[in-house]
Parts: sequence; C-alpha cells; structure tokens
Amino acid sequence: MANWYRYPLQALNYLIFAILVGYLSTSPSYQHIEPGQAQVTLAFGHAGQPREPCRQLTPEDLAKLPPNMRRPVDCPRQRSPILVELLMDNAPLLRAEIRAPGLFEDGIVDVFRSVRVPEGSHFFQVRMNDNVRVAGYTHSAEKEVTLEDGKLLVVDFNPERGFSFK
Repeated sequence: MANWYRYPLQALNYLIFAILVGYLSTSPSYQHIEPGQAQVTLAFGHAGQPREPCRQLTPEDLAKLPPNMRRPVDCPRQRSPILVELLMDNAPLLRAEIRAPGLFEDGIVDVFRSVRVPEGSHFFQVRMNDNVRVAGYTHSAEKEVTLEDGKLLVVDFNPERGFSFK
C-alpha cells in the first residue's frame, strides 16, 4: 500500500514525455527552401569514353610481351573527364569538369550538384562532353519546365536514353 502513488506518477511521466515529443516533432517549424524558390539537382553517374583508342599490336609487339599478356588489342584504361553544363534561360547555372576517379583514372564519375532557382517557367539546357577526342558536346538536351514553389527538378542521364528532366 505504500507504493500506491507509483503508477499515477509513472503515467504522468509518460504523458509529459509524449507531449514533449509531439511538440518537438512539429516545432520549431523548418522550411527547406525559401518561399518563391525551387531546387534544380543534376545527379548521375557516368564513365567517360577512353582517352585513347584501342590499337592493334603487331606481331613484333606481341613477341616482346610475356606469353600470359599477349593480347592482339591494347586498350588503355584511362577515361576522359566529364564536362557538364546546365543553363537556365540561356544563362549558366552549373558547370563542372570532373576527372575519373581511381588509380588509373578509369572509374565512374558521380555528379551531384544542386542549386536553388526562382519558381516559374524556365528553359533548361544541359550538355555534356565525355570524350576528349571529340570537340563540342557529345550529349545534350533542352526542355521548358514550370517549377512550383518548393519543388525539386532532377536532371538525370542514361547513356542509352540521354538526359531526362524529372
């Protein structure tokens, strides 16, 4: 009988904890993007083209190699850097030149860049060069997009389909 107050105090503690968690889950309010703004994110992974073309080895070249390394074609591993540009209303928004990672610069380049822009209708252009042996851009796309307040536009790249705006 001496512990009759234990259960009501425990219930009171649980109630205070639940009210505190409920309050902190909604307050203070946090706004990720300012009013009147939207976010554009350029996000993709892509391996650039080889920097140099493969070459056929001559019989003399093959004879110089150990027997376990005799391949008729020699293909260098080093990849081209990725040059990507994103323009909004014909003004540069993002520009990046990223070298391939890895010991031999032969890895996949991961691009993730974000920028906040005003809401409204905008004309976006994205272009990329993944081959140092080609002048200009090897991939490009453009689209008119209406961005709403607080929304996100993701620009993605797939080697088979090209750029997409989501």
